Amino acid sequence: MRMSKLFSQTLRDRPSEAEIASHELLLRAGFIRQLAAGIFTVLPLAQRSVTKIEDIMRAEINAIGGQEITMPVVHPADLWKETNRWYQVGTEMGRFKDKAGRDMVLAMTHEEVVADLVRNEIQSYRQLPQLIYHIQTKWRDDPRPRAGLIRVREFTMKDSYSLDADWDGLDKQYRNHYQAYFNIFHRCALPVIAVKSDVGMMGGKLAHEFMYLTPVGEDTLLLCDSCGYAANRQIARFQKPKPEAEELKPVEKVETPEMKTIAGLAKFLNVPESRTAKAVFMMGTFTRDKEEFERFVFAIVRGDMDLNETKLANAIKAKELRPATEAEIIAVGAVPGYASPVDIEGALVVVDDLIPESPNLVAGANEEGYHLRNVNLGRDYEADIVADIAAADEGALCPECGAEMASSRGVEVGNIFKLGTRYSEDMGCTFLDQDGVAKFVVMGSYGIGSGRLLAAIAEEYNDENGLIWPITVAPYEVHLLDLKGAEDEARRVYDELVEAGIEVLFDDRPESPGVKFADADLIGIPIRLTVSKRSLGENSVEVKRRDMEKSELVPVEEIAAHVRALVNTLHSAIEKLVVEMPYED
Repeated sequence: MRMSKLFSQTLRDRPSEAEIASHELLLRAGFIRQLAAGIFTVLPLAQRSVTKIEDIMRAEINAIGGQEITMPVVHPADLWKETNRWYQVGTEMGRFKDKAGRDMVLAMTHEEVVADLVRNEIQSYRQLPQLIYHIQTKWRDDPRPRAGLIRVREFTMKDSYSLDADWDGLDKQYRNHYQAYFNIFHRCALPVIAVKSDVGMMGGKLAHEFMYLTPVGEDTLLLCDSCGYAANRQIARFQKPKPEAEELKPVEKVETPEMKTIAGLAKFLNVPESRTAKAVFMMGTFTRDKEEFERFVFAIVRGDMDLNETKLANAIKAKELRPATEAEIIAVGAVPGYASPVDIEGALVVVDDLIPESPNLVAGANEEGYHLRNVNLGRDYEADIVADIAAADEGALCPECGAEMASSRGVEVGNIFKLGTRYSEDMGCTFLDQDGVAKFVVMGSYGIGSGRLLAAIAEEYNDENGLIWPITVAPYEVHLLDLKGAEDEARRVYDELVEAGIEVLFDDRPESPGVKFADADLIGIPIRLTVSKRSLGENSVEVKRRDMEKSELVPVEEIAAHVRALVNTLHSAIEKLVVEMPYED
């Protein structure tokens, strides 16, 4: 490809909308352009890289038995109503009506469409197991798109769906995907870890996320170096410090003027924060008989801990949560800053599972300027639900071995779900087993976003001058530069490399050497060749790897063979990253 014909251009200045390195560099290097918030055009250089990423996905999913299909982007809402996700998913779902007035959905994912295929195509156990996949456009109307391709609204995803006769079959396909996903990321030279995660709107029994650890990530992970426990903070368990048993003391009302925070209250009463009860007020959105309604949720954790909203939503099976307004808090008889569940009416009271073991806590008196000492669950108030709703933080004790855990930020680049029969039961996906008995198909779902993966690779591989692509996903293997006076020989080298099957981006533009070298570094192709009067004076071509400082001169007649060997060396180095990974449920 000649750069004089390339449909994109590099940018000298940092785009004002760029938030992180990958966003800035993909814009400046001419890989992407933003159309609207969270909506991007993928330009030729990026398209070549995305195609390579998707070909790696195809190879690995095909290797475990995948069959590629293509499913529609637009779905009849009736399918989503069958599984109730039409009612459960919030405003992220793209809803519209067709000309006939029928409700329609823009694909967020394709479980419903797969289930519809299954109930029409699968009748017998002899047709199982199956694994189908596609690489298709998705739409999720994220209210906070950010960081370029890391968090978008429209994206392309490889999603695969396993179909089995029993849970043992699902376990096998799940583990196959677990390894295949590591293979995909390792072949892209991206370091990832697998962590247990929330099943979210997908439902099912178990989920893992594949996380690229980076400070720009929005997810917080809890990691134990001692035993290997790893989980997204949304669901991370931890060993909670058990207080010593003591007799229940009488409730005592105390004046606490202007003490509206846990830290201030604890200091004022000269007690540790662990002897206080923290109240958090939320409004939960629920669905009953396909109708939505809101209910006030009064959540209580110990004062030295924070509420985990994902755990809370899962515990109460809420569609959505939002902070309650001051008026909503007052309406249930609570006083902001001085609230407790004592004598509260009309609220769903949810307490963390440590609260029943924490006697004589300080809680609000539901009166301005006053708190209550010695408040106890079961005596002074009742809970509707007791569950683990506290958030794990840095230094929390590992639930498996008790060691202190570390926290890290990460970007989710892939996920896998054991759906089980969640969708097949809702949509009547049955097959006849060997005894002629109808059973539900057991499903799994597995996704990787190709655009986010591209951005994560760009975030991992760059320096102050630009991108540094791994050979397996680089748009081209070689960036050839001709300098003034060496144009004819450069064209001959270009033709020779192309004839040898080497992918070449040829900078044949009438630009200065400084511009050409700067653009080569910015675009980040792994191997740079420079043909100049100086190099030709030694009958050579200058060869430089993008990830190294030094260059070398290679005789012109040997250049194709040398480049081929160098390309093979770079590929071999990445192939060594593909190893068997240990798996734990």
